[in-house]
Parts: sequence; structure tokens; C-alpha cells
Amino acid sequence: MAIRSSFAAALVAAAAVAGAPVAAGTPASAPRITSYRNPVLPGFYPDPSVVRVGEWFYLVNSSFEFFPGVPLHRSRDLVHWEPLGQVLTRDSQLPLGHAGPSGGIFAPTIRYHAGTFYLITTNVSHGGSFFVTATDPAGPWSEPVWLEMSGGGIDPSLFFDDDGKVYLTSTGREPGIYAAQIDIATGKLLTAPRIVWKGTGGRYAEGPHLYKIAGRYYLMISEGGTEYGHMVTIARAPSPWGPFEPCPRNPILTHRNTPLSEPIQATGHADLVEDGEGHWWMVFLGIRPQGGYYWHHLGRETFLAPVRWDAQGWPVVNDGQPIALEMHVQGLPAAPLPTPPVRDDFDGASLGPAWSFLRNPRRTAYSTTERPGWLTLHPEDASLDSETGSSPAFVGRRQQHLAARIATRLDFQPGHDGDEAGLVLYRAPHARYELGVRRHGTAREVFVRQIVGVDVSTVTAGAVVIPSGPLILQIDAEPTRYTFSWGPVPSARAGTAAVTVMAPLGEAETRLLATEVTGGFTGTFAGLYVRAGKHRNPASAAFDWFDYQPKP
Repeated sequence: MAIRSSFAAALVAAAAVAGAPVAAGTPASAPRITSYRNPVLPGFYPDPSVVRVGEWFYLVNSSFEFFPGVPLHRSRDLVHWEPLGQVLTRDSQLPLGHAGPSGGIFAPTIRYHAGTFYLITTNVSHGGSFFVTATDPAGPWSEPVWLEMSGGGIDPSLFFDDDGKVYLTSTGREPGIYAAQIDIATGKLLTAPRIVWKGTGGRYAEGPHLYKIAGRYYLMISEGGTEYGHMVTIARAPSPWGPFEPCPRNPILTHRNTPLSEPIQATGHADLVEDGEGHWWMVFLGIRPQGGYYWHHLGRETFLAPVRWDAQGWPVVNDGQPIALEMHVQGLPAAPLPTPPVRDDFDGASLGPAWSFLRNPRRTAYSTTERPGWLTLHPEDASLDSETGSSPAFVGRRQQHLAARIATRLDFQPGHDGDEAGLVLYRAPHARYELGVRRHGTAREVFVRQIVGVDVSTVTAGAVVIPSGPLILQIDAEPTRYTFSWGPVPSARAGTAAVTVMAPLGEAETRLLATEVTGGFTGTFAGLYVRAGKHRNPASAAFDWFDYQPKP
């Protein structure tokens, strides 16, 4: 992927996109990445945006109705990503009370200028578009600066020109990409937004990013919708206002014409970054359908591809070839990260960065200190059926692997009918699977429930009466099915090591949690929940640990 030609030399001189300084050179003897596996950020991590600052790359993704908002990762090699937490961590930054399924935060863009990070996005459920700032990407980030965009619009992006002017690009009332000059100190628009490019004719021209490369302005967008017709197109102009000349090879990235049996589909919504060594890369979203085709349940994920520039000054993604799961490249110095631990023992003062809530949680509903070493959940008025309003007693983490073991040790003594707690695979209020413990008459039972529609809630494979005391709940994920099982706490037999015998309780299809069935823009979460019946003094649930173990 070596860059040649006078245009390429100008690219190197242009340094990094969005004001990032050029990193120092790396010794030739450093280990290099020559192959990597897509997606580089698996699971529900859509709409990626990336910026390089020194030796670090920073990447953000959409979070929709989940809190905290806008997951943030960093990497030294674009392949191994370390979570830094979330950008929007306070209710004042992220009001989600009115956020329904796939509401909330859409398509953030991260940029860096003059020592400050800028994160701009849209809360489609409250307030519209805004940006926040930080000098340290790990936070804290500022309170929102709300934009007055009379025409509405989503997918805002900032571009800092070298003459000090700052431009906002976004969608608007009419189809097309809008541009306006903005006062970055106040958020006030200095010019009225106007359409600068309508794209190449695909529906939903969106996801714009403006760059200045080798003296010309490039506007990269997505078209075709974030489904199987998704594509990335690009145009350039002598000014941020245009007129924009489209690339003659548009779309520069798409899998819309690949067979549906191909493992990667719906590629689009991209961002460009230069790596400090003269090489360019694209991050973008894609999906991995299972069961043949048309079923993807993990959500839209973040993929990576190399980019070179041709002699005419146009980007060529992956040498014009489809994106593969296994990529072979001239890469960056490898910077692997430690393997994340399988078990979360809940021994910290707060939950780790992997955990999310539905909408804004009530902080007294969960605790890792009330019973040290356990996560205690207290029932809330809202349930997992609730589409808006207050947050249910639920914490979840993204399912990131097609094959994984998900398990927890639960201590829960339901006192009334309707009290229940356990593991849940959550995709939407009316698309989830629960492996739980409940009260039924005078008995305590473990059960599997499948919710696959507004009025369809089925306890499958019956329910099993269980003794009092803690127990283990486990879900084994495979590409096309989930298997549910339960077991007692490990007990030692005479002369043998402690063993746990897990009893299978049922199975369910992954495709019923797929976007093609449920709709929406999110992905599957594996989480913990508790709920109460209609009575006073409901039982709380305590979780000793939570395991998430990817399988080969």
C-alpha cells in the first residue's frame, strides 16, 4: 500500500485529518501487522468516526437509547481497541427519558483541534444536534453546546480549516448534504445551512465528513440506506461550498452487489484517517448475516480497510476489492492489548465501561457496595417491556461474538408471584430472551421465556422447580442458536474436585433477535435484570459475578 506520485507526496505533507499532529517514525524492526481480522470492533458498534492524535487513534460509535452514551475506544494500530469508557456520562449531557427503541444518540463524529477534542452528534429524542469538548478524551467532557439548526438534520460533522474557519456538515430538511460555517466557541451558525452536494442518486445521502487533502476539499458521504444497499461515495471541490465533482468510480465502497452468502454485508458510513506513516485507512460499519443470509443479530459493527490514492487524487479502498473477514495489508506497528478478563467480579466501586443501561437509570437501583463483591439490583416501576420513560432494573453489555459463553451466579429469593430475576438477551422491548428465576405459587422456579412480539411471550420447555440458595444461569451462544442451562453452586464430592453440573433448559434461534425481524439500529445485549410483581416490598437480586467468554 505504499503511496507514490506527486499527489501522494502532497498527501503526506498534508499530515493527519482534522488537525492531528504527525506521529514520530517507528523503528523498522518493530513488529508489523500484515494481517488482521474484521470486524476490528465486533458487536453493536455502528457509525464509526476516528481521529488520530500523536500515536493514538480515537474511535467513537452511536449508542442510541443506551446510557452512558457514545462509546470511546483508543488504539495504536487501528486493529486492537481499548475501551476508554463513554463520552456522555451525565444525565444533563444525555437526557433519554423520551427515547424509544433506536432513539437517542445518532452518528457521532470525533475531531481534534488546537489541544481540544470535539464530539458532535444528535439526540433525536431530545434537543437535536450538539457538541461537547474535552482536553483529555477519557473525560470529563463538557456540557452540551446545542446547535440552532432550523432545518433539523442528523449526522453532524465538524471540519477545521487551516484559515481558522470551522464548517458544519449534516443532513437537513431536504435530501442532500448541507454545509454552514459555525462559531465553535458558541455553536452559533455564522451562515445559513445550504445544500452543497446531493450525492450520486442513492437514497438517504447522509453521514458526511469534510476533509482538506493536498489543497482540495473532499466530501465523503453514505448513500443507499444503512441496509443491504449501503455505499460510500465521495466528491471534491476547490472550496467547502463546492461545486463538488463526484469520483468517477463511485461508490468507492459497497457490498450491495456481492452475493448474500458473502460474510460481510451493508458496508457504509465511513471515516478516513492517516496513520502518520503516509498510509490511509477507512473505518466503516458492516454486518455479518448468519444462517445463510438476511439474519444479523449482533448489530452493525466496525470494520477497517486500507486506502490508497490514485494518480488522479481519488481514494481506492482495499484496491477495489470486497472487504474480507481476513485482511492482508502493509500495516502499522502492532500494539496488541491484554485479553479482557472473562469474569467481572463486581468488586469495584462502580460498574466497568462495558456495562450500559436502558435510558437514564436511577442510581439507587443498582450497587456494587451494598453487598461488597456482588451487584445488587432493586426492582423499578419500569420493565423491559417499557419503550420510553424511566429505566428498568437492567444492566447489559454488548454481545460481541457469534459464539460465546454467558453466565452469572444469582442469589434471589422471590417472595411473591411476579418477582423474577436473571439473565436476558435484549434486542428491543418486544424482542428478547430471558433465563430467570421466579416465584410460582409456593415454589421457586427457573425458566426460559421468549418474547418475540408485542403480545407474544412464551415460557418454553416448561419451568423447573429449584431449591433455595444461589444458582448459576448460563447461555451458550452460537451463530444461529442460543442454549440455556442452569446449575447449582459447585459442590465437592468425596475425593474429587468441585464440579458444577449444568442442566439444559431450552434453545432459541438467534434470527428472532435479528434486525431483519426486530427492526431498529441497535444490537443484542447480554445482561442482568430484576422485576417485581404488583405488590409492596419486592425482592432485590444479587449477582456474584458475570462471565463473558468468547469461543473459537
